[in-house]
Amino acid sequence: MRLAGALGPGRAHPLGATPDGGGVNFAVFSDHATRIELCVFDRGGRETRLDLPERDGGAWHGYLEGAGPGLRYGYRAHGPWAPREGHRFNPAKLLLDPYARAITGHPTWAPELMGHAGADDLVRDPRDSAPFMCKGVVTAPFADPPAPGPATPAEATVIYEAHVKGLTWRHPSAGPRGTFLGLASDPMLDHLTRLGVTAVELLPVHAFITDGFLAERGMTNYWGYQTLGFFAPDPRYLHGGDPGEFRTMVSRMHAAGIEVILDVVYNHSCEGSELGPTLSFRGLDNASYYRLAPDPRYYVNDTGTGNTMRLDHPMVLRMAIDSLRYWAGEMGVDGFRFDLAATLGRRDHGFDPAAPFFQALRQDPLLARVKLIAEPWDIGPGGYQLGGFPAPFLEWNDRYRDAVRRFWRGDAGAAPEVAARITGSAGEFDRPGRPATASVNLVTAHDGFTLADVVSYARKHNEANGEDGRDGHSENVSANLGVEGPTTDRAILEARARRVRAMIATLMLSQGTPMLLAGDEIGHSQGGNNNAYSQDNETSWLDWAAADRALMDFVSQAIAFRKAHPILRQKRFLHARERAEDGMEDLFWHHPSGRAMEDADWTDPELRVVMAELRTASGTPAYAARDEALLVVLNAGPAVEAVLPEPPEGWAWRVGLDSADPGRGGACGARLRVPGQAAVALVMERKA
Repeated sequence: MRLAGALGPGRAHPLGATPDGGGVNFAVFSDHATRIELCVFDRGGRETRLDLPERDGGAWHGYLEGAGPGLRYGYRAHGPWAPREGHRFNPAKLLLDPYARAITGHPTWAPELMGHAGADDLVRDPRDSAPFMCKGVVTAPFADPPAPGPATPAEATVIYEAHVKGLTWRHPSAGPRGTFLGLASDPMLDHLTRLGVTAVELLPVHAFITDGFLAERGMTNYWGYQTLGFFAPDPRYLHGGDPGEFRTMVSRMHAAGIEVILDVVYNHSCEGSELGPTLSFRGLDNASYYRLAPDPRYYVNDTGTGNTMRLDHPMVLRMAIDSLRYWAGEMGVDGFRFDLAATLGRRDHGFDPAAPFFQALRQDPLLARVKLIAEPWDIGPGGYQLGGFPAPFLEWNDRYRDAVRRFWRGDAGAAPEVAARITGSAGEFDRPGRPATASVNLVTAHDGFTLADVVSYARKHNEANGEDGRDGHSENVSANLGVEGPTTDRAILEARARRVRAMIATLMLSQGTPMLLAGDEIGHSQGGNNNAYSQDNETSWLDWAAADRALMDFVSQAIAFRKAHPILRQKRFLHARERAEDGMEDLFWHHPSGRAMEDADWTDPELRVVMAELRTASGTPAYAARDEALLVVLNAGPAVEAVLPEPPEGWAWRVGLDSADPGRGGACGARLRVPGQAAVALVMERKA
């Protein structure tokens, strides 16, 4: 490797470090820098600095002859230190390449990582950060394309949201624990396939840091929503340090028929506010990478993390799209869930469904084919945008979550809302070009109570987070059913188990795309902590030794029932419209007494039973239309004797799923006893 003298000219494209067998081309973006140094490090940590000799537009580039994979490197950017004008160049700070495919580890928290001196962000700090800063690592391109995924359509998708470490760390035989390889080990694949889920949605796996305030407390950032590098898998999850381990995991998932979806964070970076560290973007070109306030010393903070990425800048947009294309095209990922996605559509005038980021995704021939899921809110003005995203986005539906919890808690007047949610939330999603599968239905997610805690705690218990209980949502729409937290009372335990099964059944009987939180199927509790972002310990790690096997069996049963009945997973919305083939309405609401529901019934605050008769939607093409019907009965009150709608001649009702009695089945007569706190699904079938 030639280190003496100048670099060769290289190329402006592609950005990042690209080996070609004879050397490595380096290219990095900065509109406002006056000089950029490539810094390469030997195994002993000794640094050599070389000026990038060429600039095309904002792309600085150079070619290092003789270099290759394994080389450790970073950048130092020269330019104005003018915080009041939005510029924070400081060549004393080693900067990670935004396009680095691998990193050596994580920064070691030290004052030297700060671009500014002490508490004054206007004064430049002269100390060298290289001894404390991780480095990028040049990686070789993959020799073969990734293994193709199963391409499961949205209407057949069941998502399983999981954390790489939390899912595997306490598993008795899934190894190596806490890694991508452990996630794709035979025991984990056996569990996932037995459940019947079709996609695993992983909490952030891009390289991320632990926040400084957490490090001071001796804690870690467990969830990973503080991205340092958008192309590098986090070293925490690599067993041997090879990014290819992630690709191996994806291949094994695909072979098992399971898609991989990544939770990605392009709305902000880990550098925080003007008082945060200078690790990459801030030092390379603060005014380009971030949205700055009218006083450019400060940042727009629509994310609540101190900064907001400037995705309407063409080169920042390009970085995000290049990152997504890398994970989809070279790593084989099947989809992305976008954290605080409302931020990604923000422009100067507010949220715009035609924002550059969304337009770029929709026109991209690769990314338009993968699953795109939005978390449809942020904390900025007008930040709640449920239903406001363009096709083909799916969206997390928090209104579904709250409606289901309120109904099963027995809240007065909750029935009409849950009725709207189990039929696809048409009020939010029935827009031209958007299917009923656009609603990602969830009862729980990583952010909030687990399902076991929804029925065991009436309030949050976040003391372990060290924030005096101020963090996390205060309204969890939960109930403890008699005792706050653990109990040995058999009646309370049975009531909790029954409500959990009822909510799982509701999720699987609803129109939309269901999402299950990892651990809910085995009864995992976080002890009432509803914001376990810093709990890299037994609070978050799934306890497989204590798994509720009966609950796991029921979850598998509920998913299998959903898969067996296409009526539960339609793309078209149900609006009680007549079907051309038989004149029957595609949706009919029944009162338990046997008559049709009336307006007065829906406004009754004591209504605790919802009965929906479902068919394939009006307008369904002949090749997808079906003759049978399903009757979904949700009873949040005491047991009732429900009068069933009379089936046509030659047809009969059969119990297909009963959350109160999972072993129940068989044909029904004119009436059905529906247990209290139970979700029951009946199938109308032709008589033998």
